[in-house]
Order: sequence, then structure tokens, then C-alpha cells
Amino acid sequence: MNQHQRLGREPADPTTLPEDIGQELSHITTEVMDVSDAPPLAPPAPLSQDEVRTILMSLLLTMFLAALDQTIVATALPTIGRQFNDVSSLSWVITAYLLASTAVAPVFGTLSDIYGRRVMITVSLVLFTAGSILCAVAPNMTVLILARGLQGLGGGGIMPVVQTVISDVVSPRERGKYQAYFSGVWMTAGLLGPVLGGVFAEHLHWSMIFWINVPLAVGALFLLLPKMGKIPVFHRRRKVDWLGGLLLMAAAVVVMLVLTWGGNRYAWLSPAIMAMIGASVALAFAFVWHARNAEEPFLPLSLLGGSVVPYAIVAGACALGAITGLTVHLPLYYEVVYHLTASEAGLALIPLAAISTCGAAIAGRTMARARHYKRVAIAGTLVSTTFGMVLTVTTLPLWGLLIVLSLFALGLGTTFPVSVVSLQNSVARPQIGTVTGAMNFFRALMSSFAVAAFSAILLMSLGAGISIGEHRGPANAIPVADMITAFRYVFGAATALLACAAVCILAMEERPLAGPSTPAEMAE
Repeated sequence: MNQHQRLGREPADPTTLPEDIGQELSHITTEVMDVSDAPPLAPPAPLSQDEVRTILMSLLLTMFLAALDQTIVATALPTIGRQFNDVSSLSWVITAYLLASTAVAPVFGTLSDIYGRRVMITVSLVLFTAGSILCAVAPNMTVLILARGLQGLGGGGIMPVVQTVISDVVSPRERGKYQAYFSGVWMTAGLLGPVLGGVFAEHLHWSMIFWINVPLAVGALFLLLPKMGKIPVFHRRRKVDWLGGLLLMAAAVVVMLVLTWGGNRYAWLSPAIMAMIGASVALAFAFVWHARNAEEPFLPLSLLGGSVVPYAIVAGACALGAITGLTVHLPLYYEVVYHLTASEAGLALIPLAAISTCGAAIAGRTMARARHYKRVAIAGTLVSTTFGMVLTVTTLPLWGLLIVLSLFALGLGTTFPVSVVSLQNSVARPQIGTVTGAMNFFRALMSSFAVAAFSAILLMSLGAGISIGEHRGPANAIPVADMITAFRYVFGAATALLACAAVCILAMEERPLAGPSTPAEMAE
């Protein structure tokens, strides 16, 4: 049935129309016939297993770049401050990267849906490499901070684009087991980064922490770009809503500044923090109003609704916030309560980071085989919540604490592959980059919020006279009993985040995953 028949009328005869309209209609008809006669574009050949492995290796290397740069700089900061004779601005070396990377995550995710993955992964790596080179040759602290911001723009783009490319290469059912590899990359970067930063700063030169990025980035591009032409194309060219993107980035930057400065540089109830909170709220409302009225908004609000996306985003964000907040603050607990040195406290973090990767691997492999893949994450979050509650009511010897934290991390890790794959499986292919960028954006915000909230809990419990993070200063004078009491509230906050993740996983709709059928489905 053609369009005219559907509308209930017969098509008009071009010969009965005025001459100019008849000629125009004939011209359009000829064009349509020419297009229909053209041979269809051949789809790209399926990727072989070797090509998939090459792409995955290059993506893992690319992700390692961005993850390493968030941990390798911290231990070199004292050396950088001494060389530039500027200690007061050192925190901006970290803050500039975090602000930029958080703000642009949804931007790069959306742009990858518009201009394609190949273009945006190349832009991300070029920005990251250029920022690394400028950091390495920076003549003063101001240039270093600006270069770190440029580096953050590239690093913030790497995360969502890499996860989006994975979704183009691997089916949702098989994707979960690869998410464990990416969790392993984060674990490796988290453990290796501080060690490398200290070694470079002490035995070579602090600029090596940035020079090392150049060959790694070139190697990643060398491996990835030749294979990108074979990856299926799902992006859709459309007009870019730059105003919406700017409003979203501005709101994110102000929120990150509030979380970074609140309780640290300014009191939480100071006029400066209150003004920034008001500005962030105003920018958020402006973004929402613009998104509701724009023809093609930068981040469609409808994409964040439904029975899967909001629950997956909140579950993953709460789990990441819990593990990030504990990783930042547990060294203080180890040093004061168990009298560990700084290096020993760092080693004691390994169970929390490493075992969460094991949980992600278990969940990923379960998703490839089980029809009801949510169950592993439900069980995992309930296990984490249970052992988190144990930490809030009892004091354990060090070996007991490490065992409980390992079980806590094992259950927590199951959340990541289930939330990411469920989220990507629930939207149309041309929107995967957008929703993945939004997921990374909210995860980064929740991580910053958890760190700020845990610090506020400790300050309220121990008194405003201490400085969280300065372990060798006033913190050494804190009574052990007071630190134990304060950290029970911190463990309680982490447990509450995992309980929220468990509720979200329970409420999230379990949609069938695209990909090879499970044995149970084949039998059915």
C-alpha cells in the first residue's frame, strides 16, 4: 500500500498539474528511481577472532592510559612543588584533570554517536597526548595546570568512547566477560600508578610520568586505527546541540568544584560554597529546560528514563562511589588503628581493588551463560551489604578486616558488568555512545561525592582540627578508639551506597541480551 492509499486518496496525475510542478515531480521521481537502481553498500566483513582480540588489546591499552594518569601523578606532586617553588597550587594539578575529564565524558559519548567512534577516539588520544607533552615540558605551575586540563579533555573522552567501541564489536551477552578485563585495567593502574610516580620522581625526573603516555598512545592508535574500518557503523549524523553541551559541562564543573572545595578550602556553609551550589542548580535547571525544548537535545532526557537506564546508572555509580571513597580514606584507618606505614597501608588496599575485579569476572562470565543474569549482581550486592554491616558493628584484627573487605569487594564487583551491559542493551545502537557518556558522567560525580561525604563524616566525628589526607601530621595524635568510632560511620555510608545499588538492581528490568543463546534458551 503506497502513501496515497494510506491517506485515502488516489495519486494525482502529473500531466494534469501545472507544467512546472509536473516537471519537478518527474525530476524527483527520476532521482528516486536512480537511487533505487544503485547497488546497495556492502556491509563490512565480520571481524575475525584475531581482529577482535587486536581491537580489545588496543582498547585496553587506551583505557590504561586514562586510568594510569589519575593515579601516577599524586606521588610526584611534592617533587613538582619543590621544582616550581609553588606548593599552594599543587592540588590544581589533580583538580584540573578531574574537572575536565568529568565535564566532557557525556560530550564525547554523544559526539561518537554523531561523528563516529574512529573520529572521536582519535581526537581523544591526540588531545591526551598533546596534553601529556605540554605537561612534560611545562616551565611553570600555571602551564602545567592548563596542560593537565587539556590532558583531562582527552582522558574524559577515552572512557565512554572505548566502552562504546566494545559495544560495536561484541554482543551484549558476551560483553560482560570483557568488562572484567577493563576492571582489571583500573586495578592495575590503581596499584601501579603510585609506585611508578614515586620511582620516576625520585630516580629519574617527574616529567617521565607524562612522557610515558606518548609511546603508549601512539601504540594504541597504531593497533586500533587499521581495524576501525571493519567495525560496524551505527552513528547518525545530526545537528549538534552545542548550547546543551555547554550548559551540561558548566553545571558539572561547578558541582565538581563544590565537592572539591567544600569542607577543604571553604566551609560547607560559606558564602562561596553556597553561591556555587546556587549556580550549579541554576545551570542544571537551564540544561533541563533547554533539553525539553530543543529539537534534538544534546542529551535527550527521555534516554535517562525507562525501566533500565536510571537503575543501571545509579547502581553502577553507587558501587563505584563506595569503593572509591574507601580506597581514598582507608590508608588513614590503617595507619592510625593498625600502625602501618604508608607503603604497608597501600599494600593493604590490594584486596579491596583486586577482589572487586574477580567479582566483575564472575558476573561477566555468568552473563554469557545464564538467562537470568541479574541474579549474580543481586546476590553480590546483598553479600556486600551484609559484610559492610559487619564492619559497622565490630572491630576486627587486620587479617579479619582484610577478609571482610575482600568479600565486600567481591560482591561489589558484580555490579559493574551487569549495570554497563544492561544499560547498553536497552537503547538503540545510535544512542549507545550518548548513554555510555552519561553513565561515566554520573559515575564520576558520585565518586567525587562519596570522597567528599566520607571526608565530611570523618571531620564531624573527629573534629575540624584535623586534615584528612595528612596522615603524618595531626592525624597521628588521634586516639585509636576515636578513629574506630569515626570509621564505623564511614563503613556505614559505604554500606548504604551498596544497599542502594542492590535496590536498583532488583528494580531494574531484566531484558534478554542480544547475542548467542544460552544453553537453557536453546533447550527451551
